[in-house]
Amino acid sequence: MLEKQNNNQKDRVILHCDMNGFFASVELLSHPELKDRPMAVCGSPDKRHGIILAKNELAKKAGVVTAETVWQALKKCPDLQFVPPHMSKYKHYSRLINEIYKRFTDMVEPFSIDESWLDVTASQSLFGSGKEIADTIRETVKSELGLTLSAGVSFNKIFAKMGSEYKKPDATTLITRENYKQILWPLPAREMFFVGKATAQKLAAAGINTIGDIALTSPDVLEHMLGKQGRQLWEYTNGLDTSPVARADEAEKIKSVGNGVTFTRDLVTEDDIITAVTSLSDTVAGRLRKYGMKACGVKVDIKDPYFKVISRQKQLFTPTNLACELANSAIDIIHSSWKKGSPIRMLTITGINLTDEIFDEQLSIFGGDSESRKKGEQIERAMDEVRKKYGSSAIGFATVIDNDIGAFVRGYAEEDGQTPECKKEE
Repeated sequence: MLEKQNNNQKDRVILHCDMNGFFASVELLSHPELKDRPMAVCGSPDKRHGIILAKNELAKKAGVVTAETVWQALKKCPDLQFVPPHMSKYKHYSRLINEIYKRFTDMVEPFSIDESWLDVTASQSLFGSGKEIADTIRETVKSELGLTLSAGVSFNKIFAKMGSEYKKPDATTLITRENYKQILWPLPAREMFFVGKATAQKLAAAGINTIGDIALTSPDVLEHMLGKQGRQLWEYTNGLDTSPVARADEAEKIKSVGNGVTFTRDLVTEDDIITAVTSLSDTVAGRLRKYGMKACGVKVDIKDPYFKVISRQKQLFTPTNLACELANSAIDIIHSSWKKGSPIRMLTITGINLTDEIFDEQLSIFGGDSESRKKGEQIERAMDEVRKKYGSSAIGFATVIDNDIGAFVRGYAEEDGQTPECKKEE
């Protein structure tokens, strides 16, 4: 079975291009004086957004890792230099990078702001082998933009992705049908794409410690342990991924839209929570309307001052893209999941299970005030128009104005340092 399925995919040549320390590398273009010093991109420590978002190679060698706090990073690297994030700049360079990719193929599928898959199967007659194309792309990005990337070349998307992770920075790794067992199977199971910490612990408890161990375990056993993910991991480790690379002009369907803020002080009172939730829900609702989507559910992530995080969600009876409805559901979740008066450092509100805005809504069998919803939608769309014309902070909910917790009036504007959480269908 393995050989038969492998032969069906024999001729595909897939690249995965992964920018090296993307945020930090872009910032270094504006700060060449930091090139030979350890540096990291992070939110403002003074405003408690002190999480490492990216770091350069010197900081990486000193042990600094993404997502740790500033004070943890400084303990490892006392002379670490910090620069604030600029999302508009990263998006600009991301567009330029993907335009370079499109010179080689129209089959370009962005995976994140700094990663993309390319299907170059049909491009080899023009530009050479997959490895030659990857090397040419690396040199082009470096010479035109001053940035480096690592590339994986393989016969499927999963192995191409793992190839781009295998050797960094500024390298190309070729993973073929002949060598993938030698390159990938000896690696720890945790290195397998889609294997997280919890899954790795379950595998280790069963004596499955390497990628090769996963590949050689019965798929039925893995499915019993991990559900559908278990069989999928078995297929991936045996090179059986057949997922296609999307065309560059194919719009990806958004799966969720969220926004989170680390506040300037802990939220303690009910008024604090209402202000924070109103601000975040306003942003999420505005983005949903911008994308022509409605949420069928709401998810709330809560982080306390000790960095403990809980995540809770609920489904909505009627899909919505109204801030007031998202806020009411989020507050219900917080009331049922969080001890009253316990401090909250960070909140994230996400609209989940999205559907098109033209969804044919069914009236509630309990009645429902459709006239009130219609009025609310008219008000919020009017706010959208004001923000488009006069700026994202031109109008907002009264609860949010002049607060002291760092909650913004900003609608769906994506400003520097504020990253929208918009996840695509996988």
